[in-house]
Amino acid sequence: MDNRTEAREFLMSRRANLTPQDAGLTVSGHRRVAGLRRSEVAMLADVSPEYYAKIERGQLTGVSDPVLEAIARALQLDDAEREHLFDLARAANDAAQPVRKSRPRRWVPRDSLTRALEVIDRGPAFVRNGRMDVLATNALGRAFYDEVFDGPGRGNLARFCFLDERAKVFYPDWATAADITVSILRTEGGRDPRDKQLHDLIGELSTLSDAFRTRWGAHNVRRHGSGTKVFVHHDVGEITLSYEGMELTAEPGLSFLIYTAEPGSPSYERLQLLASLAATARQEHASGQKHDSQPKETTL
Repeated sequence: MDNRTEAREFLMSRRANLTPQDAGLTVSGHRRVAGLRRSEVAMLADVSPEYYAKIERGQLTGVSDPVLEAIARALQLDDAEREHLFDLARAANDAAQPVRKSRPRRWVPRDSLTRALEVIDRGPAFVRNGRMDVLATNALGRAFYDEVFDGPGRGNLARFCFLDERAKVFYPDWATAADITVSILRTEGGRDPRDKQLHDLIGELSTLSDAFRTRWGAHNVRRHGSGTKVFVHHDVGEITLSYEGMELTAEPGLSFLIYTAEPGSPSYERLQLLASLAATARQEHASGQKHDSQPKETTL
């Protein structure tokens, strides 16, 4: 993912999405573009047309925060889009400095984090990174996302969404879930453009999924902090869950998410049923392992 290309296409897409009327400009006559012209963005941001043209070509190195703020206002960027623009500028400036490459390491959850997950027993809880790898879960989270782990998803929510047909049942509003998934990956690409595993994932999904490739080209970004979602789990049916996401301050780039159902609701009862089914399955698995470990009788 080339930072300059990403910045250029992001800014062009935001400009194309904003009409002169949206920006409070009076226009007349035929226009060749539906969105704003570069010169109009430059005027709204109070920078020269030449300077804005340079920025939109993806040359963000050395661009000051006040100029970025002015461009964000001119393009009417929301909080997630503004943050993405600043991430792209930060990455461009970091690239000007020599970067010492580090060998990627396999992340292992701390014991205290594992215990924190396990004490949550009334809803699925899990830790994921910006690539949407599910890195750790509580018991109910594992049962809730079992299809994410046992199929093409291989523990990654983006792969599950686009490469596993079961996702279109699990997410009743699959199109919205797909939009959100791509927006999260786009946001992560701006935050950490040197992430080779993210590049590989995007390449894989672009090759295997037309739906992903189309959405990736839209350059939409978003924050994913809280809200409500509807799921259809293969064991218990439709569940409406609220979610809260928190950034782990001790693990930059990782998010801790918890799903809960309204107490007394049908979704709450179904979530409790899923917890019961998962507990039974674990007991049976443990019992089977214990049985297999017993010495077998030998007939003489």
